[in-house]
Amino acid sequence: MIENQSIPKGWEYPELEEVLDIQGGSQPPKSNFIYKPREGYVQLLQIRDFGEKPVPTYVPIKKVTKFCKKEDILVARYGASLGRIVTGLEGAYNVALAKVIDNYGVFVNRYLHYLLQTQIFQTPLALLSRSAQNGFAKHEIAHIALPLPPLPEQRRIVAKIEELFSSLDKGIESLKTAQQQLKVYRQAVLKWAFEGKLTNTNVKEGELPEGWQKVNLGEISEKIQIGPFGTQLHKEDYIMGGIPLINPMHFKDGVIEADSSYSITKKKRDSLPNYILKEGDIIMGRRGEMGRYGLVRKKEAGYFCGTGSLYIRPKSKVANSIFLFHCLKGRIVKKYLEENAAGTTMANLNAKIVNGIPICLPSIKEQQTIVAEIESRLSVCDKIEESIEQSLKQSESLRQSILKKAFEGKLVPQDPNDEPASKLLERIKAEKEKTESKKKKGRLS
Repeated sequence: MIENQSIPKGWEYPELEEVLDIQGGSQPPKSNFIYKPREGYVQLLQIRDFGEKPVPTYVPIKKVTKFCKKEDILVARYGASLGRIVTGLEGAYNVALAKVIDNYGVFVNRYLHYLLQTQIFQTPLALLSRSAQNGFAKHEIAHIALPLPPLPEQRRIVAKIEELFSSLDKGIESLKTAQQQLKVYRQAVLKWAFEGKLTNTNVKEGELPEGWQKVNLGEISEKIQIGPFGTQLHKEDYIMGGIPLINPMHFKDGVIEADSSYSITKKKRDSLPNYILKEGDIIMGRRGEMGRYGLVRKKEAGYFCGTGSLYIRPKSKVANSIFLFHCLKGRIVKKYLEENAAGTTMANLNAKIVNGIPICLPSIKEQQTIVAEIESRLSVCDKIEESIEQSLKQSESLRQSILKKAFEGKLVPQDPNDEPASKLLERIKAEKEKTESKKKKGRLS
């Protein structure tokens, strides 16, 4: 119990072990797993089953000993999911989960569900000295103090939390809808741009605008260079903090984000000049996922094209780098790459395929006008997106603030007629003493 602390009237702060039990799951061998329901089998719940991509797994009922109902609260015990609170599924649960059991009925279930998601429980759990990969033992969390209001007050707290969260969720939903609309608008801007509709309102659907021509990427490129073969780079060439190698994992929304741990010596870079990137180059992933691009800006000039990439160096007199960069992200190019990429197990691009990429090209002057229009419109989108992201962060902060107030006794008014939580603890104590007395009598008889 927490003593000498200012707490709301009628509240208590029992330690976890006084009021709750934590029961770890069971883990039958994988040889017992099946992936479709069958009579005599039960779903074995795993952390992934509470995510967006569950993989239902079923095991013989006789092979498991720990079961849960939909309303039961489970705590993730391992790794990155440590402390995650999940509920809503029925079955057996595995060793990566532990069930929270309120044997004495001192908590309203939803109150406890919200409480365990707060820093009151999460912080002590995160600070455990043992590795998160090893999970947590019951005794390690036994002394976490939990705020225990009277039962009627718990119900009022839950009702208020869910009222406020409902309003908050509606706001979040509206923000996410706006994000999707922005995404659609961005795509539309690029579509209009490369149909000529940003600079010519008279363009008919499916027709090439006047003054535009169809070309292949190779015709308007000074160079298209596949990244170096693995044999050109050796273990000793790699260093920390050297010249960055740029591979698809270093592109994010067209921006190159170099990794200092993934770099080579300057000497090695200079010995392979064909792979040195210049300002205005477009770097592209050539294996696996199609359509990942990065535009080499001034600060990235001199970086090194990685083995998993290729770069395109446009002819500056006929092709604007930024125009071409946006053009390559369009649906026509994407479709072409999907249809022409080599390889059966993993899509792969070679020089021939990349040279053949179809491009609808206006004059260099019109390209510059289109780029200015694209960047103007997308800049507005960026500002709106930034505002939405900030609002989403504020929403999460507000959610945490609501929970903090709830478990400090500041969210709902108190009722002097509520039975104080101390009475609940007294009944628990009496019940425990009664149980212990029966055990002693049993041992004596």
